[in-house]
Amino acid sequence: MRSFGSDNNSGVHPVIMQALSEANSNHTIAYGDDKWTYKAVDIIRDKINSSDINPLFVFNGTGANVIALQACTNTFNSILCAATAHIAVDECGAPVKATGCSIKEIDTPDGKLTPELVKPYLQGFGFEHHSQPKVIAISQTTELGTAYTPDEVRALANLAHQHDMYLFVDGTRIANACAFLGIGLKEMTVDCGVDIFTLGGTKNGLMFGEVIVPLRKELAENMRYYRKQETQLYSKMRYISAQFIPYLEENIWLDNANKSNKAAQKLLSIMKEVEGIEITQKVESNAVFFILPKDITEKLRERYFFYDWDVSINEMRLVCSWDTTDDDIFSFTNYLKQVSSV
Repeated sequence: MRSFGSDNNSGVHPVIMQALSEANSNHTIAYGDDKWTYKAVDIIRDKINSSDINPLFVFNGTGANVIALQACTNTFNSILCAATAHIAVDECGAPVKATGCSIKEIDTPDGKLTPELVKPYLQGFGFEHHSQPKVIAISQTTELGTAYTPDEVRALANLAHQHDMYLFVDGTRIANACAFLGIGLKEMTVDCGVDIFTLGGTKNGLMFGEVIVPLRKELAENMRYYRKQETQLYSKMRYISAQFIPYLEENIWLDNANKSNKAAQKLLSIMKEVEGIEITQKVESNAVFFILPKDITEKLRERYFFYDWDVSINEMRLVCSWDTTDDDIFSFTNYLKQVSSV
């Protein structure tokens, strides 16, 4: 079944599958004490030009977010994020349960926080009756498919640091942001003052796996223990880390993101021709958000799977993947035009 439901729905890139097969030989020491994990760590260090960082591999995005936020907080802290953020909407309260922190959700028109939106929530410091703001958490790209520019990230990092806070970047789709903006991982994170970020793989051609990258020494100090407590320490770590070797070394991370981004632009260009359609967000990554009359979307669902976004206005989301083809796009848009013209 081909669909635009999610980039989680796509398969594994063949080079990644080959890397998994090659790692599946002989025996090796468990829990990351293996040559694949060492090499993957070195590659990540090289990508961001930071030789003293200690990335940690985990199974999935929620686990990565939870561990990163634990590293930044005490139970009396609060985490500030967009109201659409994955940590607020799509993780079943896992960040709150794991950290004990309150999450302050901030309304945004496009999924992006700004210093102006955040500043009203920077209060109660030193007052024991209030949770203490400690983390500004952003998603790159956002859940609405928009991308923060380096200047926008830097402005949030500066604001956080002025208040002895951290800037955390949920980088599940950070590759799509880098592809859209034409910059590298270092320029998107280290150079912008980010304190800790995750690097996604599952949505971009890997079978499974994400990386947590702490950029401050104090954040790395206890992360291994959090990883173990959160059941994210994989005994056969090589099967996660081996994927990241070609993913980063052969530029698959950026190539795949470019493919899914370009597919979304092609999908957008054709959808714009459909009478009555409303595109609700800028397309800056691999997602298209749109509104159509409900009777048309019901007909679309007879052949294609996709998610509702805002049911109150019949807004839906389409997501392209690294393996989305022109045939996928033309088949969908031809059917869309057909049901829209009835």
